Amino acid sequence: MVRKFSRPQLVLIYIAMVALMIAYVIPFTLMFLGSLRESVVFIPELGYMLNNISAENYVYIIQQALFPRWFLNSLIFAVIPVITQAVLCTLIGYVFSRKNFVGKDALFWIFVSMIIIPTQLLVIPQFIIFNWFDWINSYWAILIPDLWSIIGVFFARQYLQTIPIEIDEAAFLDGANDWQAFFWMTLPLCAPVVATIATFRFIANWNELFRPLIFMMSESMYPLPVGLAALYSIRGNFGVQMSAATLAFIPTFLILLLFQRYLRQGVQMSALD
Repeated sequence: MVRKFSRPQLVLIYIAMVALMIAYVIPFTLMFLGSLRESVVFIPELGYMLNNISAENYVYIIQQALFPRWFLNSLIFAVIPVITQAVLCTLIGYVFSRKNFVGKDALFWIFVSMIIIPTQLLVIPQFIIFNWFDWINSYWAILIPDLWSIIGVFFARQYLQTIPIEIDEAAFLDGANDWQAFFWMTLPLCAPVVATIATFRFIANWNELFRPLIFMMSESMYPLPVGLAALYSIRGNFGVQMSAATLAFIPTFLILLLFQRYLRQGVQMSALD
């Protein structure tokens, strides 16, 4: 049953929503305005920040010789795991939601419990293993661990439990095998959860700073966040820092705009068991 709010309650809800919107928008507005100033320090005065606006900081960043390579590296680190996890996480979630085998529930919750392990604890073992395979300072050091993710499997499994199993049974009656039932019948129905997994992974990998800083030894292998952080340490002023933050923010903002409908639906349905 849908709860109906009275008019005073609706007014209070709208006021709270507007206040939250302003609280979220102000930092991004200051970031963008600050990126148009050649200021060394932050001066939080709107009149000052709107005076003598210039795109010099953006020109300085884009003209850096390695900027296109940093952007390309970020795309590789972000897009390839999006594709692999969209397929593999959904496939593994399909197995956990549709198939019965000994220890299925125990194995699933062991996987989920591994989420609590901090990434920092895994860096040293990963560095040793990657060094054995000569993957240090290569794309493999980031791409191989991100082929799939535990949280992606969790979302997929929870979402697939909301899809009637009769759809698979109808495919089996028509002569389809497990692979055909998954790719032809189930996967097309998983657009919301696939969009959710893809959005989370893209944002996480696009903003990744810690692992590339450890595994990438040359500047040409830096992704955009690491490269811009290094660039800021050289130029070192507030305007360049805000310009770098704005450039790094734009792709994730566009992804959220494109997939917000699927993202909301995927999170809501994945919460159901």
